[in-house]
Amino acid sequence: MTAIPDPISDVDEQWPVVRSADLHRDDWIMALRADWVDRPDSPEEEPFRRVVLEHPGAVIVLAVDDEDRVLCLWQYRHAVGRRFLELPAGLCDVEGEDPVVGAQRELREETGYAAEEWEHLTSAYTSPGILSEVIHIYLARGLREIGRGDFEPHHEEADMQVLWVPAQELVEGVLDGRVTDAPVIMATLIARGRGLLGGVSSERSVAR
Repeated sequence: MTAIPDPISDVDEQWPVVRSADLHRDDWIMALRADWVDRPDSPEEEPFRRVVLEHPGAVIVLAVDDEDRVLCLWQYRHAVGRRFLELPAGLCDVEGEDPVVGAQRELREETGYAAEEWEHLTSAYTSPGILSEVIHIYLARGLREIGRGDFEPHHEEADMQVLWVPAQELVEGVLDGRVTDAPVIMATLIARGRGLLGGVSSERSVAR
């Protein structure tokens, strides 16, 4: 059994996989597979089955202007039959690409804005019991409108609305349970907790 580190933190670990079987795989970047896993140092136990949804990861952008407003999206999500207040986001679907580059592209394509300053807030696993997705959350500042270029929205994105939400209103919506998108909650509370939203710290780690 792996010792719990001090100070507390997550650690990488890989249990033996006896065999795997694809449950669904096609030309899309996501796939569903089943693994049969051995628990280490337990040879008397039978391998147990775990279903894994393979996901390339995603980027999330908390874009904040000089008036402490957050650039948000209003978007329908079919899987849960709900329209969400969201942040600009997208898949990490370019192999080998630095996530911040993907974040910059998604901000431009979804909102028509670019940012001068980029700070990595955190990376987080959204549902590690079944999903391999890791999301990379960035704070973006120094915003300017540049247009979407040749990007053409389709499907849900064609119905998506872009809006500015005052930071304090967003924080209150998260704390009151009215705003329920997990990446929005994470980005908002981390930035607020570090003094980067609704009372911005002058010290920032900037990536360009």
